[in-house]
Amino acid sequence: MKKIVMSAVALTAMMGSTSVVSAEDGFNIFSDIKLKGQVRPRYEIADVKDNGLEKGQAFTVRTHLSVTAGLLEVEGLSATLGIQTINNLGYTNYSLPSTSPKKYDVVNDPQAAMLSEASVDYKVGKTAIHAGRSQLNLDNQRFIGTVGWRQLERSYDTVSATNTDIENLEVMAAYLYGYAGVGGTTTTETSSAFLHAKYKVMDELTITAYDYMMASQNDTIGLALTGNAALEGVKLDYRAEYAIQKDPTLEFRVENVKADATYYNLDLGANISGILAGVNYEVMSGSDGASKTTFNPAFGTNHKFNGWADVFYVGNAGPSGGLKDANVRLGYAAKGFGKVLAVYHDFQSDVAMAAASGTTNNLGSEIDVLYANAIPGVKGLSGLLKYASYTKGDATGFANATKDKQVAWAQLDYKF
Repeated sequence: MKKIVMSAVALTAMMGSTSVVSAEDGFNIFSDIKLKGQVRPRYEIADVKDNGLEKGQAFTVRTHLSVTAGLLEVEGLSATLGIQTINNLGYTNYSLPSTSPKKYDVVNDPQAAMLSEASVDYKVGKTAIHAGRSQLNLDNQRFIGTVGWRQLERSYDTVSATNTDIENLEVMAAYLYGYAGVGGTTTTETSSAFLHAKYKVMDELTITAYDYMMASQNDTIGLALTGNAALEGVKLDYRAEYAIQKDPTLEFRVENVKADATYYNLDLGANISGILAGVNYEVMSGSDGASKTTFNPAFGTNHKFNGWADVFYVGNAGPSGGLKDANVRLGYAAKGFGKVLAVYHDFQSDVAMAAASGTTNNLGSEIDVLYANAIPGVKGLSGLLKYASYTKGDATGFANATKDKQVAWAQLDYKF
């Protein structure tokens, strides 16, 4: 970890000195150099009841450094290089998903180091062109996200173009050729494409359409309506979204990969003088064992959805019966006080699943609570306490949902 941090410092110094030396000759290779960083220590404890394993306890530190600079004195041309390291400081009382045999419950934060950014960007007029590795989040991160909650955040290798020539309309096309992070640093190669368009009609209505053509996964096509409004001291926001998954398109097809699934999400939130309230209903269809498949948001930041205990962290291994998540949230936020939030989830399967006696749709319930606040006196420093408690349902057909689970976190986050 020390070597990598020192390398980043050395890189910054080198870029700075190169710029100065070149300036004497009338030409700068790098200019307007900007350094960004994050240090995020976290203690996490995971306890799955009656599974024969000891509690998983992890103390890890994420260090993320990136440097962005103008390139070759070309207007609009820049380059970014970043690294992230995860260090457990020798505290190894936890298992990883790949650990075998396991002694402790899983905390998916491996000790690792990886190149998180390595890209060139060029902006001309209202068109931005990007090539290389970066951390990409689209919309609410349900389908394309970095999984920033895990310490080893995901990075995507893309070539993309984004245009805003038409007022209130943003259009993006991207080719995805690899990704890495979350569970490990090995790059997974792929040949996939994203099409994404967002049009703001008014404050109360933004229309977003997308087509995520993921090789080896599916072709996800969807439409979302979002907006916000203020009514006599009450600030409202909403989301209404529908998506389907089909076989990967011809250009990005992997043989024998099939998909036929549906998704919808309805959300309404309110802020009344700092009091936060909301209701949400999200449905991912399940497999019927024949033509229908389970909806799979494999590249999303799934920790944001369906409970923080990550029982239903879908990826490639969600419940075959799909998932219906009806949840309500209540909290309070104010400057100086910070934010407190509680969420209650009721989980049901879309298609009935096996139970101890017959079948059931009951996949359990969960209570999530957090408190977050900026820490006074230190610019860029914040703290977080977070807790999730999952109670199992009657279903026996999805292993993750057959045991009660509790997870707790204490975290500091310093950004500069």
